[in-house]
Amino acid sequence: MSSPSLKSVSFSINGTELLKDLSLSLEKGSFTVVLGPNGSGKSLFLRLCHGLLQPNKGNLSWNGSSARPPQTMVFQKPVMLRRSAKENIMYALRNCPKGERAERAQQALKWAGLERLSGRMATVLSGGQQQRLAIARAWALKPEILFLDEPTASLDPGACDYVEEHVKTMHESGIQVLMSTHNLAQARRLAQQIIYIQDGRIMAQQPVEEFFTQPSCDEAYEFIRREFVIEPVTKLKSV
Repeated sequence: MSSPSLKSVSFSINGTELLKDLSLSLEKGSFTVVLGPNGSGKSLFLRLCHGLLQPNKGNLSWNGSSARPPQTMVFQKPVMLRRSAKENIMYALRNCPKGERAERAQQALKWAGLERLSGRMATVLSGGQQQRLAIARAWALKPEILFLDEPTASLDPGACDYVEEHVKTMHESGIQVLMSTHNLAQARRLAQQIIYIQDGRIMAQQPVEEFFTQPSCDEAYEFIRREFVIEPVTKLKSV
C-alpha cells in the first residue's frame, strides 16, 4: 500500500500562494482527518493529494514514486450523472471488464442499502441518498486510498451516522482514509491522526487524542477552545 509524502509543496493561483511549504508523510493505512478554519486550505490540500491540482513548487510522491495508487474522492456535494443510481456506479467502473460492471454495481448498492433505488434517477435522490450513493460508488472502485471532503457537512444526523459507519467499514477493510471536516466530535470519533491547517500551512500533525488534549501549537489550541465543548487539558510549547 502506498501513502502520500509531501516535501516543500506549494500551490498558487494567479500569483497568490494558497498552500505554503507543506511537508509531511502519512502512515500507511491510517485514518487521517484534516481540520482548520474556513478558507484555511483543507479542500485544496485534499485535491492536491488526490491529483486534481498540481503543485507549483515541491514534490508529492507515493512511497518514493510518482505513480498514484488506486484512489477516489467523495465531495461535500456529490457529483451525480443524469442516469440511474446503478448506472452512476457502472459508469465509474467503465475501465473494468464490461461483464463485471453490472454485478459490481449491484453489490455496491446492496452494501449501501440502496438496492430499492437502483433504477431511480440519481439526480432526483435526496442529499443524503446521493451521498450514500457516492460512498457506494467509491466502495465499488476498491481504492487503496479514499479522500473525503466534508462528506457530512450538509446531512441530517441519520445520514451523517450512515456515512460515518460505512467510511469506518471501508477503513477497517484496509483502505487508507484522508478526510476533512468541521465537526470536531466526528474527527475525534473517527481519526487516528489529525492534520491541522491554517492560512495554507500545516501547523500540527498529531495522534488524535494528543491533538485534542495537548495540541502542539497555539493556533490549534485556540481553534479547539473556540469550536469544541471540551477545552484542551494543556498546550505544548511550539518548537
